[in-house]
Formats: sequence, structure tokens, C-alpha cells
Amino acid sequence: MSTPSRLPGIVITDHVFELPLDHSAPQVEQIEVYAREVVAPGRAKDADLPWLLFLQGGPGGKAGRPLGRDGWLERALDDYRVLLLDQRGTGRSTPATRQTLARRGGAKEQADYLAHFRADSIVRDAELIRRRLLGEDRRWSVLGQSFGGFCTLTYLSIAPEGLDQAFITGGLAGLRSSADDVYRAAYPRVVRKNEGHYERFPQDVAAVRRIAAHLADSPAALPGGGLLTVRAFQALGLLLGGGSGSGTLHYLLEEAWVEGTAGPELSDTFLAGAEAQLSFAQGPLYAVLHESIYGQRSVDPAGTAWSAGRVRAEFPEFDAAAALESGAPVLFTGEMIYPWMFDTDPALRPLKETADLLAARTDWPDLYDPARLAANEVPVVAAVYHDDMYVDTADSLETARSVRGLRTWVTDEWEHDGLRVSGGKVLDRLIAMARGEA
Repeated sequence: MSTPSRLPGIVITDHVFELPLDHSAPQVEQIEVYAREVVAPGRAKDADLPWLLFLQGGPGGKAGRPLGRDGWLERALDDYRVLLLDQRGTGRSTPATRQTLARRGGAKEQADYLAHFRADSIVRDAELIRRRLLGEDRRWSVLGQSFGGFCTLTYLSIAPEGLDQAFITGGLAGLRSSADDVYRAAYPRVVRKNEGHYERFPQDVAAVRRIAAHLADSPAALPGGGLLTVRAFQALGLLLGGGSGSGTLHYLLEEAWVEGTAGPELSDTFLAGAEAQLSFAQGPLYAVLHESIYGQRSVDPAGTAWSAGRVRAEFPEFDAAAALESGAPVLFTGEMIYPWMFDTDPALRPLKETADLLAARTDWPDLYDPARLAANEVPVVAAVYHDDMYVDTADSLETARSVRGLRTWVTDEWEHDGLRVSGGKVLDRLIAMARGEA
């Protein structure tokens, strides 16, 4: 534990924990897991203040870096001492990147190592941390955003005795949905987000077609060494699931061209902006582990096998070449990871074979215990975003019915990033629900 430091409205204490890489073989290898404790200045010495563990979305995303008492922390710090966990492999925890994984040996050794970086291991990390910080008998609450909500369901499945209550935002996973199920439900939602974007910005239909036609003939080099192909350009649709994402995409598109010496060419501004959205340099685990978050022996006995790419073939409306030929709008994709990304992104290229091995893995343990969830005694409240692009609403509501005592708030006021952008309103509503006040 470090000496506490201060930012406007918060006191921060750093914690680093030595934890087992493999919780079933705790003596074999240790990794570091970092967590940042955040508390309001007037309550820093309040030993009875309840703890709230925050599980970040992702996978492979480090916890946010607070610059003060803002966002959802503004509300949380009224009632809690918050612990922002850098999930294993991310942030200040022992990193897992192309640079560090190379030291472990070849692709098989890397894949075997990363098999320990899913929700079940994250939850077991959290439980050891809880015992060290709070003691064996004291419980804490958990706030899970997106993938963090998936982890919360795993927490309720394997260690509910550590939890006082659970808040979930945009993260009720399908308990028995295969990766193929997930993507078959996702592509139609992405179509709807495209339709919404083009209705909001009809001029973007022609703008996107022009860029796609140019890239079909001449893929563009990105400033960091990546390659912007038509498929990579379509992947900018990841933005469309956030509240301001459509506007962000539109503003990126409107600065796409400049007049060069040989005529119009894609601008450095556009290429740098596209790279900022597409590069996985700051979070390679998101790409490497993404489909594995759905892998469970009972539902994916053959492995996930690059599900997003296989299922995409069932939705020809995403075929950019056909759209260009027919005059139809070119559609963006969403939160899908494809094998070709490991060819076009320099941060992922060295991990291509590793990712292939993980996609072929068939022995993923189940992440959820339906029987235990059906008998759940931990109070759980969840925000479900209407037509969430990233997490299927139907799956979320079916899961809600499968977890005893879970209460939902279904809203179209916010998109998937509601926790982050609502200024504490989403969390405030969930806390009120947990207290029976809403």
C-alpha cells in the first residue's frame, strides 16, 4: 500500500497484490494485480465505510484514471470507498502485450498463459484482494460495467459469500448463449445502429461510400504502421454503441479528404483519428481474448472458432463490395473481432497465432452456475439499455429472470456508456433501487 495522494475531491491509495496466475495451482507462478483505492477526503479514515469494487468493461480494459471527483464517482463516493481494479494483464497489473508475452515463448505457451485471464480468474483475484483488505468476514459491493457485469455474474456463481450487493450496468450476459448466438443477435442490432446513424447524418451515406471505394482500390497506411482497409474502415462502427459515438464518427468522416499534389487524398487528420479508434496498442487483450469471454464447454464444445467472422457471412448486407456495386449504403460493423485484425494492426501481428489457438480452444470452463444463480441471496440491481448494441437486451432480460432477486431498470435514456456519461445518474438510480426507494 502506498502513501495516499490527493486530486480534487478524492484521496487515492495504490495497492499491489501478489496473486497466483493459476488459482488451482497457487504455488507455481505469481503475478501482480494493481488496484486504486479512492475515497472522499472527509471519509478517508472512516474504517466502517462500505467498499465498492469496480469491475471495468472490456475484456482487457484497465480501470479508469480519475482526475477528481467526477462521473459516476461523484455519486459513489457519497456512500463508498471505491476500489478501481486493473484486471489481470491490464494497466499497472502485470501486463500482457506483444512485448511481454514474447518472453513466455511461442504461441502455445502464450495461449496457455492467457487462458488464465478470463472472468473466473478475475473474480478469484477479487476474492483474495477482499480478504486481504477487508478481512475474511467483511463483504463488499460490486459495480460491473459491460464485461464487468459478466464478471459480476461469475462472482455470484462462484463466490457470492464475498458480496453485500451487486450493481450491473449494461452487462447481463446470456448464461447459456454460445458465441454464435451472441453474434447472430448482434449483427441485426448493428444494422439498426447504422440506420440510425444514416438517418441522423444522411450526407454520410455518400461520404462513407466514397471512402470505401477509395480504400477498395488503395488501402491506406496509418501513421503507426497499420493498414486501413475497407474492412478496417467498417470496424469504426464500434463507435455507434455509445451515446456520442454517432456524432464522433460523423465528425471524423467530414474531415476525410484534402487536396494533395495528385488530387484528393485521405487526410492525415482522418487517418490519425481512424487509427486512434482502431488500434489495440493500449489494450491488445480486448482483441486477443474477446471471443473467449463467451466460451463455455457446455455451450461452445467446439470452441468459439472466430465466431464473429463466421456468422458475418450470414449477413450479406455487411459486404462492402456488394454495397458499392449496388449503390446501397456501406454498413459499419460493431464490437466484433476478426482474424484479419491481426494482420493490419502492428500491436496484434505478433499475437496472431496465439489468438488462433485461443479461438480453437475447446476446454473453456463454464463461467456461470445457473443453479446457484437461481438460489441467489445477494441483492442485485441492473441497468439494461434498450437495444444495447454490445449486449443483447433479450439475453439480459432472460438472465435477469434466471437470477433470484435480480431487479432491472430498462431504459432508452442512455446507451451502453450510460454509467460513464450520465454524471452519476445511472448509479444513483441503481442505489435507490437497491434501497427500495425507486
